[in-house]
Amino acid sequence: MLKENLAVVEENIAKACKKAGRDRSEVTLIAVSKTKPVSMLQEIYDENIRHFGENKVQELCDKIEQMPQDIHWHMIGHLQRNKVKYIVGKVDLIHSVDTYRLAEEINIQAKKKNVVVPILVEVNIAEEESKFGTSAEDAMLLVSEIAQLENVQVKGLMTIAPYVENPEDNRAYFRKIKQLSVDIRNKNIDNVSMEILSMGMTGDYMVAIEEGATMVRVGTGIFGERNYNK
Repeated sequence: MLKENLAVVEENIAKACKKAGRDRSEVTLIAVSKTKPVSMLQEIYDENIRHFGENKVQELCDKIEQMPQDIHWHMIGHLQRNKVKYIVGKVDLIHSVDTYRLAEEINIQAKKKNVVVPILVEVNIAEEESKFGTSAEDAMLLVSEIAQLENVQVKGLMTIAPYVENPEDNRAYFRKIKQLSVDIRNKNIDNVSMEILSMGMTGDYMVAIEEGATMVRVGTGIFGERNYNK
């Protein structure tokens, strides 16, 4: 089942890349494995997936212990400052940095461990009240402030687009955040690269790729519906 699901997702990514005139290698598929048992992650791992995304720190740490060492782990959920110390040095990328105070805490913990932590700044591009993320207007300032921190490296932007029935409804948002990343790149801020654009989920990742996503976060499309009652 998972193997078939993954094959469909991979095929869709290839189609979207082709349509946009992009190389498949430009897009990284992150398997969003939150709430899923390690056995399911292992099944996807065996299909050569090496990028996994988790939302909760405790679950992430548990899975890191149990899974092979060559996995690239992504923290994609809202991160509380008091939990930062548990994941610094363990994850490849933190997608959900939306305040200077959070970046500052990551910097403090990174210094203790003598590592530099790659992060993305989360932008609430549709300005939904229910979502975390800085506004598009404040993103440039936040990026330039975080750039001053020695042990944090801004690698790009992340957004969670609105939940929509028709993925075309999100195209304008994806285009807007792509333009924002270009505007930030053109400022040539030290310690900032805009090489990563993390956007697009199960419902809209093809449109996101067409609009420039370099990372897509697919959970349901691979693992099926989640059961939060466990």
